[in-house]
Amino acid sequence: MWEYEYAAETTASPEAIWRIWADVETWGEWNPDIEKIELDGPFAVGSVIAMTPVGQEVVRLRLASVKEYEQFVDEAKIGGATFRTMHRLDDIGENRVRVTYRMEITGHSADELGPQLGPVITADFPETVAALISRAES
Repeated sequence: MWEYEYAAETTASPEAIWRIWADVETWGEWNPDIEKIELDGPFAVGSVIAMTPVGQEVVRLRLASVKEYEQFVDEAKIGGATFRTMHRLDDIGENRVRVTYRMEITGHSADELGPQLGPVITADFPETVAALISRAES
């Protein structure tokens, strides 16, 4: 298994952050690594996000878990591995929320693909979380 986690704190409410996450078609407005994005269905378990990173092929992400105002998990199956990204909100008191992005790569080819693709995929987590927080706080 390969894993990486990044977290930051904000004064934005879980509801404000959730509204941004649930509005998938606007993710490209605050995440410059997204060229095109579409959600097939509601923001709910089983729906598929078709995301095209800038200059790359489309990646299909299935929503594996959705708990309103708490977390959502998307996953993609690539080359014998499952790439699972958890997006979590934790109330840490004093009107502060911790926003966590965590990627886990599992499966029979995870030991090979994790070190190759994991760092590339997660390299923008700090910037993406900062942009999300900035949008939610404004």
